Parts: sequence; C-alpha cells; structure tokens
Amino acid sequence: MRQLTAKLFHTFAGRYGRLLLDHRSLLVVGAQLSLILAANLTAFALRFDGDIPPPYDGIMWRNLPAVLLVFGSGLWVFGIQRGLWRYVGLHDLGRILWASLASAAVVYGVVHLVLGQTEYPRSVIILTGLLSGMYLAGIRLAVRWFREWLQIIGPTARRVLIVGAGNAGELLVRDMLSDAGYNSLPVAFVDDDPVKRKMKIHGIPVMGTTADIKTVANLAGAHEIIVAIPSASTTVKQRILAGSEGCTVPIKILPSVKRLLGDPVSLQQVRPMSLEDLLQREPIQTDCQEIHPLLEGKTVLVTGAGGSIGSELCRQIAHYRPESLVLFERYENALHALLLELRAAYPQVGVLPVIGDVTMPDRVAEIFRQTGPDIVFHAAAHKHVPLMELNPKESVRNNVWGTHVVAEAALAAGVDRFVLISTDKAVNPSSVMGATKRIAEHLIQGLSQRGATKFTVVRFGNVLGSNGSVVPLFAEQIRKGGPVTVTDPEIKRYFMTIPEAVQLVLQASVMGKGGEVFVLDMGEQIRIADLARNMIVLSGLVPGKDIEIAYTGLRRGEKLYEELFEGSEEVEATAHPKINRAVGAPLPVDDLERWVRDLQMRLLEKDEDDLLQDLKRLVPSFHPVLSQRVS
Repeated sequence: MRQLTAKLFHTFAGRYGRLLLDHRSLLVVGAQLSLILAANLTAFALRFDGDIPPPYDGIMWRNLPAVLLVFGSGLWVFGIQRGLWRYVGLHDLGRILWASLASAAVVYGVVHLVLGQTEYPRSVIILTGLLSGMYLAGIRLAVRWFREWLQIIGPTARRVLIVGAGNAGELLVRDMLSDAGYNSLPVAFVDDDPVKRKMKIHGIPVMGTTADIKTVANLAGAHEIIVAIPSASTTVKQRILAGSEGCTVPIKILPSVKRLLGDPVSLQQVRPMSLEDLLQREPIQTDCQEIHPLLEGKTVLVTGAGGSIGSELCRQIAHYRPESLVLFERYENALHALLLELRAAYPQVGVLPVIGDVTMPDRVAEIFRQTGPDIVFHAAAHKHVPLMELNPKESVRNNVWGTHVVAEAALAAGVDRFVLISTDKAVNPSSVMGATKRIAEHLIQGLSQRGATKFTVVRFGNVLGSNGSVVPLFAEQIRKGGPVTVTDPEIKRYFMTIPEAVQLVLQASVMGKGGEVFVLDMGEQIRIADLARNMIVLSGLVPGKDIEIAYTGLRRGEKLYEELFEGSEEVEATAHPKINRAVGAPLPVDDLERWVRDLQMRLLEKDEDDLLQDLKRLVPSFHPVLSQRVS
C-alpha cells in the first residue's frame, strides 16, 4: 500500500508539478482562506454544540467576509504564505500563532467596535484564532510528515546509522528527512551521553553507545555509518572506529567545527572517513605574516618538485605569490602534471619547469645562473629503504653527491636560504638511505660557516599518502582483496599529512639563521598493523575475515621504530610549539669534505661493501647489513 502511494504521488508530481509551482501563491492563499473559513465554522459549531440558532447563523455569514479579510491580511503581514511547508519548524509555527492571535484581536475590534455587532460571540472570535492557528500549522506539519513518510518508504533509500545525537546529528537527520533527493534514511543514533539513552530525535531512536555501533548497525540494517561529531577528538574517532570493526558498511564523517563555521550542517558536507581523521595531531598554526616576506616576490627553486613533498611545497609556495617558482625535476611526466596544475591554480605566478639531475654539476650550475634563486628547497632524494639497500651506490650518488652539488651551487650563486628536507631515518640509521641522509645533514651544517647563505635542515618522519608509502600500497592490496602485508606486528612509524609537514617546513625555513637542524613534532608513533586494520575497516571490510593481514618479516635496513633525535643530540624548543631544534656535536670526521669531493671517483672504483664501510666510518651510529647486493 505504501509503495503504491509513493508511486502515485511521484506520478502526480511529475505530471502536475510544474502547474502547481506556477500557481503556488494562489493555491497557498486559497488553502489558507479555506482553513480560516473552516476554523470559523468550527468555532460556531463548538460554541453552540453543533446546533447554531438561526439568529447566530445569520450573524456568522454576514461577518464572514470581514473575518476572512482580517485573517488573510494578518497572515500576509506576518509573511506566512512565503514559508515552504516541507521545511516548517518552530519559527514558522510561532509566526502562525502570533498571526492568528493578532488577527483575532483585530476581528474583535472590527466586528464589535466598527461594525457594532456586539452580539457576535467573543468566545467564537477566540476559538477562531486558536483553531485557525491549529489548522494552518497542522496542514504544514502534515505535508512535512507526508514527504518524510514517502522518504521512509522509498525502496532504494540508504539506511544510515548516525554516531552522535547532538546538534549536528539532529540537523543531519532533519536534512535527510526534508530532502528526498538525498535518498538517505536515518534509522538509529548511537551516543555516549547516558541522558540520551532510549530517547528519540525526530522519531529516530538512540539505540546504544559508540561501543555498540556494530550491534546497532546490524539490528537497524544500516547501509552506512555517519559520524556527526564535528568536535570529536582523535581518541573519540579511534573509539568509534574500534566500535565499527566488523561492520561491512562504509564510514563517513562530518568535517571539523572550523570548516562548518558559517556553513550549516548538511548531508552534502559528509565525506568518507580517512586516516587523516585518526592522526593524533592538532591543526598546524602557521604565521603567514612571517612566511609572506620570505617568499613573496622572490625566486624560489624546488628540487625534486615532482615528488610528494616537492609538489606540495610548490603548491604552498605558489600561494605566497613568489615572482618565480622554478620546478627542478628529472621525471618529465610528474613535472608536466605539476606545471599544468600550478599554472591553472596560480596564473599570476611565473612557473618555470626545468628538467635536470641534481647529480650533474654543470646542469645544476647552469640552472642557478639562469634563474638566480633567492631560496632553495632541496627535496630531491632516493627514499625507498629496501631499494637503496639493493642499490647503495645510487643512494650515495643521489642523496650525498646530489646534495653536495646543489648546496655548492647555491653557495656560489649567493642564494639567501637553502633548506634540506631530511628524515627520521637519518637518526641512528640502520639503512643505507638513512646513513646518506645523515651525511647530507652534516654537509649542510658544515656549509653554513662558509658564506652568507643560511643553510637549514628540516627533519621529519613518514607522510601519509606519499609515493611508495604504505598507505597507497595497503589501499591497492585491499582493492585486490588482500592480503595486506605488514613486515612485523610491532613495527611503528611516525606519520604526518603532507600538507602539515610542508607548512612546518616553511615555518622552520623562516626561523633558520644558519646551521640548524629543525625537527618537526610528529606526535605519537603508530603501529603499522593498526594502520592496516583501520584502512580495512574504513573500506567497509572486516580484518581477518574479508581481508587478511600477513606478516612478512622486517626487510633489510628496517627498524621496528624510528627516532627523531640521536642520544648525543639535545632537544631545544623554538618559538613554534610544533618545531624543535636538534643540538649536537657534528659528525666526528675531519676528512668528510675531502671524501665528498672525491666521491665520484670512489663510486666508480670502490665495490659496495667498501662503500658501506666508508658510510660506517662517517656515521658511527650506522649499523649496516653486509650482504650480497646487485649492482
């Protein structure tokens, strides 16, 4: 029966909807006057118990035009005809009540004082005011209820479990019920507030707490879960995700309170819940007044511009309106894509794409002569630990020699600032990649004493979603049905989003006076196994059932956990709460610069195990695994 009603309604709306819309004002006024007439007739019937005496019957009909005119004018003055019935709320009901009472008072004045009809029953005037308000409000509530009823019976409506029965949840439910176009039906709430247990909001029951999400989702037959707690902390989000484990439905979330300011809650703002929502970090606060003078109107060169960090650096630098932004990259496809993106987004910025290799001194020197950069961000590096274990010479060539070449060119060109992007793997390194980045850090610190260029190092851990990181790898493995491969159940890593890492890099670059190693606050380390489980749950799958997690063992060069500071380094706070400074003695090697100058010849003459011994000598905290490698 309900299905048939819905079908008939949609057929009628499709056939006559345009006609109704074109004459909506006339229909609304006609309907309101009809309800006022009904209210007046009902008032007389109630006053005389359904049997109106002949004298009063005449009084009723003689004064009816005045009643309709006064009440109709009152509704017009209060703007009642302009409200959409499907969205009627307390504000609309209040205006209807005031309009009806005010009109009743005016009717009394007109009938009794102006027309002199003192025999007109005062009780009928009062009842007419009350009943007209009741009828006008009732028809609007009936229309709203009918539309929501059609929404409920829609056969394709997605059943939604809402986490959070607060203001945002209530607004979200109201939005779903008022607009059938969303094709979403709220079926239940869960909330940790004990006061809300077993309550109903817009007829939707609160059926449990966040710990009961899986049970409630199954009982309510939910097709998706929406987290409607814009102010939720990371701990709350993790608790919600834990309660959702085992649910085979997608999890979505409202944006933060900051993003909702000035924009009312609606279903359009709901987005899939992501790993970024689960990072134990507060929003980064950057001082734009400091960064603007650093970059605005300057020529900025970024090496490795096509990489994850390099490309985000370019996006954020372009926002500060440099005169010229030089994209130095050897991979032409990545360079071309970034060039198109930046020219479309920042047409006022001069973007210069340069194809080149940082290990080629002549090409690097040529680019510096042609562009004359004021600031250099050196993000070009080999970063994949297992690959660099198999190709240590290339790791040394790119990460050490390349850094040396670019830094020397910057010094010779009189660049104002040079910022090296480093990694937590440079601390007590167990990998070739980490050792090469540690040497690169020391090279940059040493150069700070040779000229006017301010050389600075910024060290941080993993970033979510970077090329080749575990996040896109896990996503691809989940897409293929698993298994998701984790090296060790206890392996942990620091994580940060790419945009916030780059924000802090820019902030640290302002603070640099020369020779500093700035270390970004990465929060707490996250178990990779937990990361894998969270990604599976966020995909609407069940770990261990739909997708298996397989442990493959630590790879060469990998550690169970990373560190941000060496034991010999002291941690100094800076003016920014998310940026610290690592203060320690330089690497205890006198011939480092001579070793680097002869590095090209060493790479040709030495075998890989001899090269690893050199790295061990240069970085005493490096503990390599000597084994057979491929060239």
